[in-house]
Amino acid sequence: MAITAAQVNELRQKTGAGMLDCKKALEESNGDQEKAIEILRKKGAATAAKRADRSANEGIVSTKVSDDRKFGVIVEVNCETDFVAKSADFVNFSADVTGKAFENKVSSLEDLKTKYSGIENDLVTLTGKVGEKTQVARVASLTAGDGYIADYIHPGAKLGVILSLSGVKDTASASTLAKDLAMQVAAMKPVSISRDGVPAEVVAKELDIYKELARKEGKPENMLDRIAQGRLDKYYQENCLAEQVFIKDNSKTVTQLLAEYNKQHASEVKVASFIRYHLGDESK
Repeated sequence: MAITAAQVNELRQKTGAGMLDCKKALEESNGDQEKAIEILRKKGAATAAKRADRSANEGIVSTKVSDDRKFGVIVEVNCETDFVAKSADFVNFSADVTGKAFENKVSSLEDLKTKYSGIENDLVTLTGKVGEKTQVARVASLTAGDGYIADYIHPGAKLGVILSLSGVKDTASASTLAKDLAMQVAAMKPVSISRDGVPAEVVAKELDIYKELARKEGKPENMLDRIAQGRLDKYYQENCLAEQVFIKDNSKTVTQLLAEYNKQHASEVKVASFIRYHLGDESK
């Protein structure tokens, strides 16, 4: 049977597939839209299989926080090229996944797959549309009982942060503080809030490196431990959020910033937690 331009356009609107692919699918299905959609989905599955071993290092980091600032999610969705990452199909899919993660109060990628049963089929369909390997790489969430959650997406959507404060009394003033601290985390990439949060294996590795460097510099063996500890202190200052210099005012640290805020507002606000996603920055 003859396939009309209107039929092709209707199928394109439903699937986002190319005009030629739509025309071929309609011819194969004798004009049956539902069968044509199935044919295109199967083609998408074939495309996905072909691209399964490709690297997906581009994409989008997105966030969504509740109006009361008590719950927030952060999601990373990957593709192969920046061109596709900016396409409407990919952007819309990322927003849809983030919305589903938020609505279902998802806590992890495994949790998302459980609560969003159609995610694999939707990824296959998306791969068929954009012609690239696509994947949801990471999902996480934060909950703030007596606190406040802020989010920050750096321009370009390749870097995002959600951060929670505890002990918040005045949400209006805390909103600015939380946003500033989320931007601090984005810019300065802390590994933890304080020294206590740095994993023991990281501390051991850093000390070992500092000792070896000092040894190669010709320092006496009996001085290596002290030299390494001094350099570890510098590491803490650069990598623990509480000890970092505040990016908006280098005359104070984040700890001093919080102390000033708490004195002004008669509060005991603290950074409770943060999650930072940067494309390709951490293991998937």
